[in-house]
Amino acid sequence: MNKLGIFVGSVYGGAEELAETLAAKLTSVPVEIFFDSTLDDFMAYDADTVLVICSTTGQGEIPENLLPLYVALKDQFPLLPKQHYGVIALGDSSYGEDRFCGAGRQFDALLSELNSQRVQPRLDIDAGVHFEPLEVAEVWFSQFVASAEQAAA
Repeated sequence: MNKLGIFVGSVYGGAEELAETLAAKLTSVPVEIFFDSTLDDFMAYDADTVLVICSTTGQGEIPENLLPLYVALKDQFPLLPKQHYGVIALGDSSYGEDRFCGAGRQFDALLSELNSQRVQPRLDIDAGVHFEPLEVAEVWFSQFVASAEQAAA
C-alpha cells in the first residue's frame, strides 16, 4: 500500500472521530482523511487503497458530506481495477434491517461495481450493541491494513 485515503461520511461526528483515531494508528504509510470529499479529491489523491467510514442517516442514506462523492462516482463511473478498498459502516439495527448500515452497504456495492478490489468484508458496527465503535474497528482495521499491504505487494 503506497498510501491510504480515508473518506468519511458523518452526521454527528462519530465517524470522524473513528477515522482520526484509526489514522493515527497507521504509521507505515501516509494517510489523508477527507471529510467533504469530491470526485476530484478521490481521483487526485491517487491512493492504491481507500477506506470509507460512514454513518447512516435517515432511511439508510449516505450523510450529506459524503453524498456528492457517491453521486459523482455513480454518475461518472470511473473503473478502478487497481484500487483496493474497505468499508466501515456505522448504523443502528433498531431502525430495521433494510436501513441498518445502508450508507456503507451502498458504498461497498458501488466500489465493487467500479471494479475496485475489496480487501476484506465490510465491517458493520451496530450502535445498539457497540456504543464505542473503536472497540470493534481496531481489530478489523489491523487486519485491513495487513491485507491491503499484502494485496499491494
